[in-house]
Amino acid sequence: MPMSQPDASGSSEGGVTPDDQLHTRPGAEVSPEDLVLAAGRDVTPENLEWARRKLAEEGPAALDKLLP
Repeated sequence: MPMSQPDASGSSEGGVTPDDQLHTRPGAEVSPEDLVLAAGRDVTPENLEWARRKLAEEGPAALDKLLP
């Protein structure tokens, strides 16, 4: 049975996020929203504050630790 591949438009099949959308690019700015979403949390003022503190302490590496 052939495995389906996500198309180039970025839409996902079966709720699976395409791999190329899960990784950060060198030099890409990481926002608190990025970190909250990567952690699987809802974007709330409390979670955004947590992400700001985490980014201040760890920098963009905070996101890398959450992603495969």
